[in-house]
Amino acid sequence: MNIYIGNLPFSATEDEIREAFAGFGQVNSVTIIKDKMSGRSRGFGFVEMAEDGEAQNAIQALNGKDFNGRGMVVNEARPREDRGDYRGGGGGGSRGGYQRGRRTDDRSKKSGW
Repeated sequence: MNIYIGNLPFSATEDEIREAFAGFGQVNSVTIIKDKMSGRSRGFGFVEMAEDGEAQNAIQALNGKDFNGRGMVVNEARPREDRGDYRGGGGGGSRGGYQRGRRTDDRSKKSGW
């Protein structure tokens, strides 16, 4: 079972998290999510445990518990949502205010176009 862990102190390590969850059963993996630019923890991560029953016990026991000075948020991870093929940037459309050619009405003659 995949478990979400949030409200982690930025100083938390994967080994510390593994140790906290290992008391409830076999921990397959621990991942702290890090900022791509700075490499600093984003304050959340995921723990994967082998047995669902053990994972449920860990969730019940550790949710809200103090972890290095912060109350950890622990719950079952939801499946990642399909975000489509988003690559950033804005949509198209008119930008307004930009003139692409000479005006042919009376206003262009007055402004010196």
